[in-house]
Amino acid sequence: MSTRTSSDLNASSYNMIVFTVGNELVEEAELLKGHAVHIGLAYNELLFTYSMHNSSFHHTQQNQQLKDSEPKAAPVKAEVCEHRMRTKNNSDVEGNAKENDLVSQNILHQKSPSGTWILQLSTGCDSMGSLCLPWFLFFVACLTVSDLSTAENFDLDGGIDQDIFDINEDLGLDLFEGDIKLDGAQDRNSIIGENYRWPQTIPYVLEDSLEINAKGVILNAFERYRLKTCIDFKPWAGEANYISVFKGSGCWSSVGSKNSGKQELSIGENCDRIGTVQHEFLHALGFWHEQSRSDRDDYVRIVWDRILSGKEHNFNTYSDQVSDSLNVPYDYTSVMHYSKTAFQNGTEPTIITRISGFMDVIGQRMDFSESDLTKLSRLYNCSSSLSFMDSCDFELENICGMIQSSEDDDDWKRLSQAPLGPESDHSNMDQCKDFGFFMHFNSGSVNVGAKALLESRILYPKRGFQCLQFYLYNSRKEPDQLNIYIREYSASHVNGSLTLVKEIKDIPIGRWQLYHVTLNVTNKFRVVLEGLRGPGTSLGGLSIDDINLSETRCPHHIWHIRNFTQFISSTNVTLESPPFYSSKGYAFQVTLDLSRETNAGIYFSLISGANDDQLQWPCSWLQATMTLLDQNPDIRRSMSNQRSVTTDPLKTTGNGDYFWDKPSKVGQVAVFPNGTQYRRNTGYGTSAFITYSRLRSRDYIKGDDVYILLTVEDISHLNSTQMQPNPVPTSGGNKELCKDLICENGGICTVQEDKAECRCPSGKDWWYIGEKCEKRGSTRDIIIIATSSTVAVFAVMLIVTLVSVYCTKKKYNKETSSNSTDTVLENVQAF
Repeated sequence: MSTRTSSDLNASSYNMIVFTVGNELVEEAELLKGHAVHIGLAYNELLFTYSMHNSSFHHTQQNQQLKDSEPKAAPVKAEVCEHRMRTKNNSDVEGNAKENDLVSQNILHQKSPSGTWILQLSTGCDSMGSLCLPWFLFFVACLTVSDLSTAENFDLDGGIDQDIFDINEDLGLDLFEGDIKLDGAQDRNSIIGENYRWPQTIPYVLEDSLEINAKGVILNAFERYRLKTCIDFKPWAGEANYISVFKGSGCWSSVGSKNSGKQELSIGENCDRIGTVQHEFLHALGFWHEQSRSDRDDYVRIVWDRILSGKEHNFNTYSDQVSDSLNVPYDYTSVMHYSKTAFQNGTEPTIITRISGFMDVIGQRMDFSESDLTKLSRLYNCSSSLSFMDSCDFELENICGMIQSSEDDDDWKRLSQAPLGPESDHSNMDQCKDFGFFMHFNSGSVNVGAKALLESRILYPKRGFQCLQFYLYNSRKEPDQLNIYIREYSASHVNGSLTLVKEIKDIPIGRWQLYHVTLNVTNKFRVVLEGLRGPGTSLGGLSIDDINLSETRCPHHIWHIRNFTQFISSTNVTLESPPFYSSKGYAFQVTLDLSRETNAGIYFSLISGANDDQLQWPCSWLQATMTLLDQNPDIRRSMSNQRSVTTDPLKTTGNGDYFWDKPSKVGQVAVFPNGTQYRRNTGYGTSAFITYSRLRSRDYIKGDDVYILLTVEDISHLNSTQMQPNPVPTSGGNKELCKDLICENGGICTVQEDKAECRCPSGKDWWYIGEKCEKRGSTRDIIIIATSSTVAVFAVMLIVTLVSVYCTKKKYNKETSSNSTDTVLENVQAF
C-alpha cells in the first residue's frame, strides 16, 4: 500500500487547504507530494476544512500499510481558509518558535453553514527550553480520516468495567460488606466515638510492594482531599498511629482509626484508580457504605433473590445508634454507595433506586459527592479546605470581593448577556434564561490601548504554588488581550508590587474557552485581570466567568473537543488529540474511543517527536493522568473523572519488544489528514473510562464542549523506599500484653502502666463497660433504672406511710375508746 497522494484530493472530496512554507504558498496537493509539515510554535491559530463527503472524521480499524519515510521541511504557518482560496502571499512568515510557554494545544470542531467541518487547532507546549522545537506533527486531527490505519490499544481492564467488589469477589476474598477488614471482635460499633477518628493530618507510608502507578494515584487522591476538605496527609515521621498502604490482595481498608500503631490499607492489582483510593481512605477515616444506613429502604429496594448466595449480609442495615449519618440526606451520588450490580448472581440489578433516574448514578467511583464532603466536614469539624483559595461565578452583586482598579481607563461590568456575545454566562450556559452573570470589558467602546483592571480580594498562600482557572469569551473580530498580573505585598512593598505572569492573545472568537495559568506566590497577594483594547474598529469585548484559584498544580495541556454530542451519537468513532510534549520532551497523543456501546475508552500513546534522538529509551516512569473535566463553576463541587497510566521501561510486547520504546522502532505508521506520516506506539489505557450515561450527566459536556486535562510527569522518585522511622513509644504500643485480652463489642486493647485493659467504645447516648467491654449501657437504660428506682422508692414510702397511718389510727381509736368508758363511769358515779 502507499500513502495518499494528490490524486486522492479532488474537488468533490476536499475544499482547498492553503499553507505558507517559509515565504511560499503551498497547496495541499503539492504539500502531500513532498513537504512534511512542521509547526511554528509561535503561531497558535490554524484552520483547515474538509468536505462532508469524506465520511466524516472518524477512525476505523484498517490494515493499510503506509510508507516509513518521514520527510523534513521548513517550518510552516497555515493561512486561514474560510471557504475561499487565498492569493499568494509574499510577506515574510517567521516559522521559528518565539514562545515556549504556551499552555495548551487544542483541537476545536465546528460545522460550517456550507456543510463542511472546520477544525481549529491551537498549538503549543509547556516550558521545555531547547526541547520545545518545531516538528513535523502538523494538522493532527482529533478526528482522523477513516482510511488511515491505527495501532491497536492495550486495555488494562480487559474490556470489563470492574468495581471494587467485583475485584475482591474474583479474588475469593471474604470481607465485611465486600471491602472492609474487621479485626477480631470489631464490629460496626467501632466508629461511634471520638476514639476512632484520626487527627486532621494523617501519617502514611507507601510500602515498596505498591505498584508505582498506584503510588502516583494515591498522591493525586491526597490532593483531592486537600482541595475539598480539611484532611491532610503527611509521610510517617514516627507518630504512634499511621496508615500503611500496600499492595495486598484486592482493595480494602479497616474503618476508622484502630489506635494500634500500623493500620493497613490495601491497593492491590486493578485498584489503582483515584475513585477507589478515595473510597478506601474514606473507610479509614470512619465511613461505612451509604446503602447500609438505617433509612436505606426509603430510597432503594434490595432484590434479595438476585444476590449471590451467602452474600446477603452485605446488604444489612444498621440503626443510627450503630452508624451515624451525620444528619445528611441519603446520597445516591456518594462514592461510598454500592453499584446496582453489587454481588449479583446473574445479570439483573440487586439494588433498585426508588427514584428511577438514579439507577445509573449509584456506585460512581469518580470523585467525592457534595454529601460525602459534608459528612466528612462534620465528622472532622472542617471549617475550610486546605488548598482551595477562591471561586467566583459572579452570581452575587459583591462579585466575590473583587475590586475595580483606579489605575485604568474603564471598568469591567457585571452582565447577564452582552450585545455581541456572550448570550449567557458560562456557569448556567443557557440552562436558565436571563439568569447568570459574568464580568465584561466593553473594549469596543474605548480607544486602542485602553485597559480595564479587575482585582481579586487579598489572598494568603500556604504552599508557594497556585493554579488559576477561568473561562474567557472574546466577541471582537480584532484581537484584544487579557494580561494576568500578581500584586504581591511584602515589607518592602506595602502597597504591592505588580508582576506580569501571563499574556493571553489570539483569543478564539464567539465561544467560551478554558484557560489555566500557573502562579508561584509566597506572600499575600491579589490576582489582577487586565483587559487590553487591541487595534481595529469592531465592537465587542472580553468576558470572564467561573474563576477558580487553588494551591494545586495546573494541568500541562488541555484537549478541547467541540460539538461533542454528535460524536457520541455516531457509531465507530475514535477521536485523537493533537500532539503534545511532556516536560521532558517526549511526544504523545491521547485517543478517546467512542466506538463501544456502553463505555468510552481512553488511551495514552507515545508518538515520534523532534527530540527522540536526545531522549532515553525505553521511556521510564512517566505517569500520564487524563482527566475528563466536570465543568462545575466551583472546583470543590466538580466530580471530574480521571485515569492514570505509567510507562514501565521493563514492560514488553508479545513479540519481546519494549512497550515504551522509541516510536520509530516499535510504533506503527500513522498519517495525519494532510498526509504527514508519523509513528505511534500502541495505546495504553482502558475501554471502561466512563459510561455514556455518566458522560451525559453533570457538566462533562457543557455548551457542547468537552475538556480533557492532561498531565505527564516523572514519578521515578516513587521507586525509592519511603523512610520509616522508629515509632514514638506509647502506652498502647505493646501488642504482646494484649495478646490474651480480647476486647468485645469493638473495644481496643491498650496498655496502661504495663497492664492490658480494654478501651470501650461509646457514643452520645450509649457505651460499653466491663473488663472486656462486654456490658452495654445507654442513657435510656439510666432513665429506666432511675424511673424504676423512683417508682420503687415511692411505693415503699407509700406503703410505710399507709402502715404508719393505719397503726396510728388504730392506736388512736383504742385510746379514745378507753377515755370514753372512764368518763361515763365517772358520770354514773356522780349521779
